[in-house]
Amino acid sequence: MTISEMKRRKQEKGYTYAQIAELSGVPLGTVQKIFSGETLSPRYETLQALEQLFAEGDSVREEAVYQAHSQGSYTVDDYYALPDDQRVELIDGYFYDMSSPTFLHQMIGGEIYRQIANFIMENGGDCRPFVSPVDVQLDCDKWTMLQPDVGILCDRDKIKKWGVYGSPDFLVEIISPSTKRKDYTKKLSKYMEAGVREYWIVDPYQKKLLVYFFESEVCPVIHGLDGSVPVGIYEGALEIDFSNISKWIDEEI
Repeated sequence: MTISEMKRRKQEKGYTYAQIAELSGVPLGTVQKIFSGETLSPRYETLQALEQLFAEGDSVREEAVYQAHSQGSYTVDDYYALPDDQRVELIDGYFYDMSSPTFLHQMIGGEIYRQIANFIMENGGDCRPFVSPVDVQLDCDKWTMLQPDVGILCDRDKIKKWGVYGSPDFLVEIISPSTKRKDYTKKLSKYMEAGVREYWIVDPYQKKLLVYFFESEVCPVIHGLDGSVPVGIYEGALEIDFSNISKWIDEEI
C-alpha cells in the first residue's frame, strides 16, 4: 500500500493523526511527518504498522477456496490448508496476519531463548524451551492455533511431532507495531484463560517489559529493558539479562 493510498483511506475513515498514532503504535511525530510529505522513505516496520491499520480488517484476506467460510468459523484444518507462504495465527476461529519478523525482533527472541535454554541445560531441567515458529494448539480445540515468540513447556505429554497441544508454562511475545493490539489484549486474555502460568510482553518501542505472573498477587509488573528480570516460574533462580537487548534496540530504533 502506497502512502497516497493511506492518505486516501485516512480521509475515508476520518482518522486524526493522533488516532492513527494510537491505533498503529507509530509515534505521533512520525505519523505527521509521513502524511505531510516531510518523510519520503519511512522505515519498513513503520509502513507495516500503518498498512495493518488501514487494511479493511484485522484478519487476513481469505483464499478463494474458503469463500464459503466467514471469519469466526475457521478451524485448524483451514489453518493447515493455507499456502506455506501465508503466515497467520488462528484465534477463536479468526485468522490474523503475521508479517515477517524484523531482524531486531528475531535477535530479541533468540537472545531470550538462548538464556532460558542455557539455564535449563546447565541445571539438568526437565522443561523444554522453544522459539517461534512452533504451532501451539492452546485450548486443545479446533478454533485456536498460535505461534508464540518464545516459550517453556514442562509437561512433556503436551509435546507432539507437529508442535504443542495445550498450554505452555511460560510465554514471551515481542511487540511489533502491527501486532501491538493483538499481543496486549487478545493473547493476554487467551493465555490467562488457558492456564499459562507466566506471560511476558517485550515492547522494544517503549523499552519496557510487562510481566504477567498469574500466580502472583501483583500483576502485571513493569520493568525497563536495562537490567535483569527474574522468571517467576523458576522463583527467581533464572533471570533474563536485557543489557545486550537494550543496546540492540538503541542501535535499531
